[in-house]
Amino acid sequence: MAAPLIQLKDIALTFGGTPLLTGAELTVAAGERVSLVGRNGSGKSTLLKIAAGLVEPDRGSVFVQPGALVRYLPQEPDFSGFASTLAHVEAALRPTDDPHLARYMLGELGLSGQEEPARLSGGEARRASLARVLAPSPDILLLDEPTNHLDLTTIEWLERELAGRNCALVIISHDRRFLSNLSRSTVWLDRGVTRRLERGFAHFEEWRDSVLEDEEREQHKLDRKIVAEEHWMRYGVTARRKRNMRRVGELKALREKRRAYRAAAAGVTITAGAAAPSGALVIEATNVGKRYGGRAIVEGFSTRIQRGDRIGIVGPNGSGKTTLINLLTGALPADTGTVRLGANLAVATLNQQRDSLDPGITVADALTGGGGDTVTVNERPKHVVSYMKDFLFTAEQARTPLGKLSGGERGRLMLAQALAKPSNLLVLDEPTNDLDMETLDVLEDVLADYPGTVLLISHDRDFLDRLVNGVIAPEGNGRWLDYAGGYSDMLAQRGSDLTRELRTEDAQKVNREIKEQPRMEAQPSRRRMTFKDKHALETLPTTIAALRAEADRLQSKLDDSEYYARNRAAFEQTSAALGDLQRRIEAAETQWLELEILREELADE
Repeated sequence: MAAPLIQLKDIALTFGGTPLLTGAELTVAAGERVSLVGRNGSGKSTLLKIAAGLVEPDRGSVFVQPGALVRYLPQEPDFSGFASTLAHVEAALRPTDDPHLARYMLGELGLSGQEEPARLSGGEARRASLARVLAPSPDILLLDEPTNHLDLTTIEWLERELAGRNCALVIISHDRRFLSNLSRSTVWLDRGVTRRLERGFAHFEEWRDSVLEDEEREQHKLDRKIVAEEHWMRYGVTARRKRNMRRVGELKALREKRRAYRAAAAGVTITAGAAAPSGALVIEATNVGKRYGGRAIVEGFSTRIQRGDRIGIVGPNGSGKTTLINLLTGALPADTGTVRLGANLAVATLNQQRDSLDPGITVADALTGGGGDTVTVNERPKHVVSYMKDFLFTAEQARTPLGKLSGGERGRLMLAQALAKPSNLLVLDEPTNDLDMETLDVLEDVLADYPGTVLLISHDRDFLDRLVNGVIAPEGNGRWLDYAGGYSDMLAQRGSDLTRELRTEDAQKVNREIKEQPRMEAQPSRRRMTFKDKHALETLPTTIAALRAEADRLQSKLDDSEYYARNRAAFEQTSAALGDLQRRIEAAETQWLELEILREELADE
């Protein structure tokens, strides 16, 4: 067996008096590809930081082969002290590395290198961090959630890039497809200790279930043995005192073993509120179109969505996924074509703008609307603390401000809010963000059993394949096509990988710009949405509708063939007012579409 590049043995670490790691181990040899899995909060990221030399364990040994180049990708990158993304990446290169590797890798990831770190979006920051760890060609890569904030384009590029490298990998990820495609071994961190399976992640869940079943059987045997010993202590025939004391000692040891056992954490329990059934036809779109300036976001799109359908919408960031879903649900008026909504629709929406949650209100108030202490689910009142526990919140978190929650906790809270509302049409924008695999499993089961219709935007290929029966994908120039089946079925029907083509074009374009402008000035990064922007995004559709109604009223006056003859001055005044209204409508629509595309790009990344 090859000598290990990294070896962690008997690692123990306690945070705030609570043991996090009690006997964790991790061994990685050259060329090995290991998936490190476990529930949120189990200590995976901490173990990876120990391997990277960033955290010192309370107990145990850490060995790194001398001369081995280790690069660690954290969940939250630190850009402090760097004026640009290029400087951030160049700082990770060795003196012997080709300095052009930094520009090349940034270009492959769609960045110029001139971006200011303080103004990066989540997706841009993740791509810059990936360029930093990939550029030096390390011997071992420690990757903590590398696909976070990435769209399908970049996820598939990264998967191919890592598959083509010879370095060793340790990957933490909630993306099942990503882990299954790349890993050859699996390390499961559970209740402070690790178990290793010498097979890839695709075989992990079956093995994990088998281990937990064996544990449960052993605990049942232990319980029965304790009961038998206790019965002997009370009613057994008195034997020699020495033998009795031995059995008393054995019983004490059995009880101690039982107390020391840490059962697997309870799972999340999700229930979706159901409204009365909708009509058989939920949405019918005919030649729908929407344009932004000269750019077609949606062009000539037609579809029919029936009750019970699960439709996935996929595509690169900025392709118009959220715009399309807003057109289909009637939240956004189409420029051309028609959208007909079915009868008796009750819509519940989960967007991915978790920053929109008021950080000052508590978890309980967010679920109850600030009044009372109950949540109504399927027309039945449920105490808010009980409902919180269904989503893995503790009773103590009822008064926790939302600003103190982690990304995964905010994701579970928004799920709890959306699914409590009675509905027969669920509109979900990236519902899997920051959720662990166990929660994803339960969410998948709930959506599969949901009696209504589901529209889903997601970058999780495995989740799409498990759930949806139809996929809508962009074909370029505003064209979108329906495909039957899941994400893999869509790729098979197309016969080509759209995201790969888009990724290559993006990379070639950026690399051309780098060659043509080696000393280009810093380009302004995309701004973030202010409160004013968010308010405008919410109110502009109502404003546009009111302006259109007034424009229609003025147009009807001008349509009167005798109006000009009766009152020329009034005709000219009405005509001028209509022209002004049309300019205001165009400006409002342009502002709304600009904000909507900005919101989608910032939220998707």
